[in-house]
Amino acid sequence: MAQTRTDLMENRSTEVEIKSAAPTDTIYLRVVSYNIHRCVGSDGKRRPQRVADVLSELDAPLVALQEVDSLESDGSQTDYLAQTTGLTAIAGPAIRNGKGYYGNVLLTRYPVIQNECFDISVHRWEPRCIINAVVNVDGVAVRVLVTHLGLRAAERRSQVDRLLKICSSNSDELLLVAGDINEWAPLSPRIRALDACFGKLPAPRTFPSFLPLVALDRIWVKPKTVLRSIRVHKSWHARIASDHLPIVAELAFAPATLAGAQDGETRL
Repeated sequence: MAQTRTDLMENRSTEVEIKSAAPTDTIYLRVVSYNIHRCVGSDGKRRPQRVADVLSELDAPLVALQEVDSLESDGSQTDYLAQTTGLTAIAGPAIRNGKGYYGNVLLTRYPVIQNECFDISVHRWEPRCIINAVVNVDGVAVRVLVTHLGLRAAERRSQVDRLLKICSSNSDELLLVAGDINEWAPLSPRIRALDACFGKLPAPRTFPSFLPLVALDRIWVKPKTVLRSIRVHKSWHARIASDHLPIVAELAFAPATLAGAQDGETRL
C-alpha cells in the first residue's frame, strides 16, 4: 500500500523541497538509501537492533541497504531486518562464503515483478554488485537499482558506465538509483554522468554520521519531476547506528501522467 501525504515524516531531518502539492489522485512513495556498516555503529559496537530502530522511525516501503553482513555467526542481518520491518528482502550478494553473503539488500513492501543481480567488480578489488529489481507500486512498475560503488576512481568509472547501460536498456515508468556512490567530489566525472542521465538533484551530506561532511549516499529518480523532497534522517538512533546517515526521498506521481502509461507497455 502506498503512503498518503499524512504519513510523510518531517521531524529529525534536513529537507530540501522540490515541487508543490500534487494532484489528489497521486501515489506517495518514500524511498530510503542507507549504508548500515555491517550494523556496527559510530561507537564501534555491532547492534542490528539500532539499525532496525532507525528503519522503524523511517517507516519506508522501499529501502536500499548497503554493507549488509550475513556472513557472521551471530545470524543473518538480512533476515533480521526483514523480520523486524515486515518487508520482503531482495539480496544482492557481492561476497559469498559457506556461511552466507555480504553486500546490498532491497527491502520492499510491494510485490516483486523482476529481480536480478549484476556483478560490477573491477579487477581484483573488492567485489561489487547492482540489484536490478522491478516492484509493483499500486499498478505502476518501478525499477529500483541498488548499488555500492568502489573506493577507487577507476572502479567507479567502469561501474557508473555499467549502471547507465542498465538504465538505458530498460523502458520504465519510474526508475530509481539508490546507493553509496563513494564520490567525495560533488562535480566528479561520475556524478556529472549520472546527473546528465537523471538530472541534477540535491545531495545532502550523509557521512560521517555524527558530523556529516560529504554526500556519499545518493538517490536519483527518473523522471525527476516526481521528486517532492530529499533529506537526511538525523535522529539520535541514526547518528549512532552506523557511520552513515540514511538519505530519504519523498516521491509523488499520478500514474496516468508517467511516460508509457498511455500505451500500456509498462503499466501493470
